[in-house]
Amino acid sequence: MLKSSPEHVDAETTEVPRRRSVGRTIGITVYSIVAGIVVLALIATGFVVYTIQRSFPQLDGQVAVAGLGEEVTVQRDVLGVPTITATTADDLFFAQGYVHAQDRFWEMDFRRHVTSGRLSELFGESQLPTDRFLRTLGWRAIAEQEVEALDETTRSYYDAYADGVNAYLADHQGADTSFEYAVLGLQNDAYEIEPWTPADSVAWLKAMAWDLRSNLEEETERAVMAPGSSQEQMQELYPAYPFDRNPVIVPSISSVPAVGTLADIVPDAEAKTATASIEWSEVDGVIEAVSTLVGGVGEGIGSNSWVVSGDLTESGKPLLANDPHLGASLPSVWHQVGLRCKVVSEDCAYNVAGFGFSGVPGVIIGHNGRIAWGFTNLTTDVTDLYLEKVEGDSYWRDGALVPLDVRTETLEVAGGDDVELEIRSTVHGPIISGLTDAYTSVADDPYTGTGGTVAPPSGAPEGEYAVSLQWTALTPSTTPSAIFALNRARDFNEFRSAAALFAVPAQNLVYADIDGNIGYQTPGSLPIRGAGDGSMPQPGWDSAYDWQGFIPFEELPVSFNPDEGYIVTANNAVVGDEYPHFLTRDWDYGWRAARIVDLLQRASANGPLTAEDMREIQADNGFFLGMRLSGAYSELQTGEEGTDAALDLLRTWDAQNDASSAAAAYANVLWSELARNLFVEGRENPVPLSDQARLFLVVDGLLREPASEWWTNEALGVSSQQEMLKRSAVDAYERIVELQGENPSKWNWGSLHALPLRSDTFGSSGIAPIEWLFNRGPFPVGGGSSVVNATGWVMDDEGFATVTVPSMRMIIDLADFDDSSWNQLTGTSGHAFHPNYIDQTAAWQEARLTPWAFSRDAIAKATTNTLTLTPAG
Repeated sequence: MLKSSPEHVDAETTEVPRRRSVGRTIGITVYSIVAGIVVLALIATGFVVYTIQRSFPQLDGQVAVAGLGEEVTVQRDVLGVPTITATTADDLFFAQGYVHAQDRFWEMDFRRHVTSGRLSELFGESQLPTDRFLRTLGWRAIAEQEVEALDETTRSYYDAYADGVNAYLADHQGADTSFEYAVLGLQNDAYEIEPWTPADSVAWLKAMAWDLRSNLEEETERAVMAPGSSQEQMQELYPAYPFDRNPVIVPSISSVPAVGTLADIVPDAEAKTATASIEWSEVDGVIEAVSTLVGGVGEGIGSNSWVVSGDLTESGKPLLANDPHLGASLPSVWHQVGLRCKVVSEDCAYNVAGFGFSGVPGVIIGHNGRIAWGFTNLTTDVTDLYLEKVEGDSYWRDGALVPLDVRTETLEVAGGDDVELEIRSTVHGPIISGLTDAYTSVADDPYTGTGGTVAPPSGAPEGEYAVSLQWTALTPSTTPSAIFALNRARDFNEFRSAAALFAVPAQNLVYADIDGNIGYQTPGSLPIRGAGDGSMPQPGWDSAYDWQGFIPFEELPVSFNPDEGYIVTANNAVVGDEYPHFLTRDWDYGWRAARIVDLLQRASANGPLTAEDMREIQADNGFFLGMRLSGAYSELQTGEEGTDAALDLLRTWDAQNDASSAAAAYANVLWSELARNLFVEGRENPVPLSDQARLFLVVDGLLREPASEWWTNEALGVSSQQEMLKRSAVDAYERIVELQGENPSKWNWGSLHALPLRSDTFGSSGIAPIEWLFNRGPFPVGGGSSVVNATGWVMDDEGFATVTVPSMRMIIDLADFDDSSWNQLTGTSGHAFHPNYIDQTAAWQEARLTPWAFSRDAIAKATTNTLTLTPAG
């Protein structure tokens, strides 16, 4: 037997420990690297968490604040909703400014850059097209004029509010104010927050007026379509309001006493009421960009409101419901608040709660201790395009050349050179062709018209065509005063006096009071037109087409305690054609209004109405066009197994766009495919699909006319109504299979129609980790376009995502304000990851409302945090 040599033994006995040592070294090294990465990640995470949370507002204890007169308390409930109590009105609005800055200052700062046309100062040259457009409109300059015209008392409120914002900024700068400033610093580290001013507040009212500007898109669409369409096609695609089937808001105008003089509401009113006589993702154009930034006109912009008399309610007192429809935004456009004077008196007259805008003092929609009110968009025509003939620095007016108003402004650009902008205006307003493709197209191939007719302009003088914009919001108004007048109104007369001040945006105002009265008032500056009707661009060189003034307030529609026992507004026609003043040709077509009236009448027939009845109506998903399609396809077979199975779902469907409904998913895809096959696919002149309410009426009419030329589409190989219906059903099946699979049990409208909550700034940065910090969702939702639960979507190839929403919902019980309820889309806070960032979204999805405390006892019981603001020194 051989024995190992010593050398062999040493080699064997030392090799294993060496391998173990190397392995251990590698393990330690890998562990060290991983541990280092983990430590760095933890440090980075901790830094991000710290940076995020350092801007969260203080909710308890005391804060000494310079500029405050007397002590103010801020009580918050579990949703973060503040109730502010002060001794004086100035202190009340000072504290509201402080609280808004606590909750939403980044939103406020971003908004004022939008309204001033100064986004390039924040985000660089990518925002120059938007800034050029907004600076041309001149919102900020008009806001400054309105501030200068304010009466002494109202001006003191705006000054106090600004002082409150600035008191917060005195102790908070950069990331201490909001996490967004830390992110902004990665791109624009030189940015410094400016002090807040009253004009910053007033300018946001211009942005909301733009959001609710009514028919400007329809007028532009018609002007762009006219060169390639026949007169018959234009009339067919833009039909008149269906007065024979859908309701008007004021079927009979009430006789009411004239309101008190405006001087009773605002001192010196006679002299001030002329209106009474990092880059983010690209969008399609400047108009779309502006609309995205301010909340966005789009499918579904509108609103529902209704008020029911105590004669029909269980309590014997009125119920008032409201849900304004706006572009989805994160945070929501609304900030809930209660504003209370310790002792309500002439000097401190506020005991009001409701929804306001961060950056703006007061309550926009809500109730005080005696009355409640709600808003919906009036949809009257307050914007007109004018075709101008320009030669050099002059333009033609009544046979003579007159000088253009020309001014030059400087656009500052973060990380770049300043840009000079020349702005030209006529007597009608700023020239906007050259700023957007659509308005430039109107100037390049001009058409005009009135009364439903369209034609190239005749008798035009020499020169180049340009397009100018006349809009009620581009002249100073008294709207900034109207907010406070509404907040302290005590009866219908004072409510109407406040409405007389509410010039822009044009809104329907519904009313109820604790005495049992209900009412309605059309407010605002509504133009009286000359030769034109505003449905198409008008010849700017002929003064016969100019506005002739504004409809006198006492001639505007009003309703007080109507015999029906209810008033419903849903952007439908306010009055019939017999009304002596022309208002518009572009009402919403009334499907939501008709459904609300029907539901109110049905519920009332079953017994006295309750707040729960109102909530169920707000949540209604009834889809008119879906019902029509179900009937149209009741006996149609395509011969395609999958498609026919999908059509079987349609035939047994209740026409409710519920989130869980497979039939609703297929019905909406079918509606989209049918509309596209009728009006877009293969058409030489595609028809805009931007207004589904209008298309409901158009397609409803076509379903009754099998011989219509629209049923023929040679590019699709379709030559009859039946062929078009079959082709669209097959296309819809193929599309929904692509989106949600072949198994119909997996189809559902909620996921298809889900709502992505996206921050208007860094949530669209194109940088995924940053977007993750700010965005939430998507959230499955029911409803749809021209549905009472108005979750609007854009009919295009990209999908069915919700883009416009009931931005808030409220139901006010005039029998006991503490029995009222409310909800908004996201939450009180604008701070990402704050508990109140999206804590109301889950309830919003289900149209659930939460209790709305108003009395002192109810507020005390609901209070979870109390902050006391004390005068510094």
